[in-house]
Amino acid sequence: MGLHARPAALFVQTAARFKDTRIDVVKDGTARNAKSILNVLGLGVSQGTTIVVRAEGPEAEAALAALSDLVDRDFNE
Repeated sequence: MGLHARPAALFVQTAARFKDTRIDVVKDGTARNAKSILNVLGLGVSQGTTIVVRAEGPEAEAALAALSDLVDRDFNE
């Protein structure tokens, strides 16, 4: 479905739970902070677009698992 307003907000809210972990969304070589709604929306991620989510910090694995689960559940749609 892409990362338009509602899914992007859920994505950012989930990422923001991991305070001490840096999380980035990468599209076409451009990395943006996943905890910023403007940054995530600014990437223009549409349905079918491939992105990379990377995390660094004490909760990196948990953050990636939570974000992956959110995507797997189609953002609760």
